[in-house]
Amino acid sequence: MADPARARRLSKRISEIVASAIEYEIKDPGLAGVTIVDAKMSGDLHDATLYYTVMGSTLDDEPDYEGAAAALERAKGVLRTKVGAGTGVRFTPTLTFTRDTVSDSVQRMEELLARARAADADVARVREGAKPAGEADPYRTPPADDAGWAPARGGSGQSDSAAEDAGDDDQLED
Repeated sequence: MADPARARRLSKRISEIVASAIEYEIKDPGLAGVTIVDAKMSGDLHDATLYYTVMGSTLDDEPDYEGAAAALERAKGVLRTKVGAGTGVRFTPTLTFTRDTVSDSVQRMEELLARARAADADVARVREGAKPAGEADPYRTPPADDAGWAPARGGSGQSDSAAEDAGDDDQLED
């Protein structure tokens, strides 16, 4: 297995080479909205997985995921050649393209958080006029007329002097 730091450097370099080639050198219209997001290398540096996203032509248009995947498959050989020339490694890694679904997950999480915020707002609205089911203050408080009142403590029920006397049994009597 190769050094993990070397694998990270190589994957970063591969993603830069492929992104540059897609943007400036390959003139396939199917690659117009493709952006390389990340790259991962296998432990033996023979396989590179490139993660990509696709943007629509406008904000309202749905991206063409199938067209972008087909265009990346068509350009795979040219991209691998450019990666081999740009990295200078002994074995040029094979390229695999995988659509990055993190943005879809983020959008789903945002929807769930918005629903949770709406539910919290509903609970807060209901809670505004609510009264407690029991007393307003359910905790024990000292009576107003007894200044020396203290809550009861648990224990053996013996007074402090009885507890001290019980501890003297371990001494020898003469």
